Amino acid sequence: MASPDLLFNLRNLFYLGAYQAAINNSDVPGLEADAAAERDAIVFRSYVALGSYQLVISEIDSSAATSLQAVKLLAMYLSGDKQDYTEALKHTHSGGTLDLHALNVQIFIKMHRSDYAEKQLKIMQQIDEDHTLTQLANAWLDIAVGGSKIREAYLIFQDFAEKYPMTGMVLNGKAVCSMHMGSFDEAETLLLEALNKDAKDPETLANLIVCNLHLGNHHHDISAS
Repeated sequence: MASPDLLFNLRNLFYLGAYQAAINNSDVPGLEADAAAERDAIVFRSYVALGSYQLVISEIDSSAATSLQAVKLLAMYLSGDKQDYTEALKHTHSGGTLDLHALNVQIFIKMHRSDYAEKQLKIMQQIDEDHTLTQLANAWLDIAVGGSKIREAYLIFQDFAEKYPMTGMVLNGKAVCSMHMGSFDEAETLLLEALNKDAKDPETLANLIVCNLHLGNHHHDISAS
């Protein structure tokens, strides 16, 4: 018997970057133990995404589930605690959930090992090819690989933009693809829209700087000629 998926909405809020909304809507009644553990992981990962590393590190103790230990390691890594990525990976390899594989994809891309990231993505595609998270991981890898893959990543973000509310993550995803394809004007429009949603988002600000450098150079070239 497939029970209704009580965490469906919460999960999609998190995947698409609506972290505060995920935290605010995390009080889901009637969860089994497994679902409750997953809910906790989503809440803690939302706090990590919002930069509340110390809260996560102090709240998750050694008796917590493996999935939460992985979140704690991520928080320790991001807060500048010298626990290596390889240490975090040891903890995430055992778990077979899409969430953990997606975390691995992100970690491997950061380590510039897109070969490993691709293996993780293939496992995700075998589990559930149409899953929001599998599609996102696919887009991240496409961007990391670059070249002709950028177009595919752009289409994935475009698809999200049509199905779900526009979040900063989706806007940034589209903007990064646009920049790779040389469409800096389109990227700027998308990033300004993302900035409207969250004026402090570090990813949006970083992408805007890159975008403006290119636009600046471009405008400068025209006036100089």
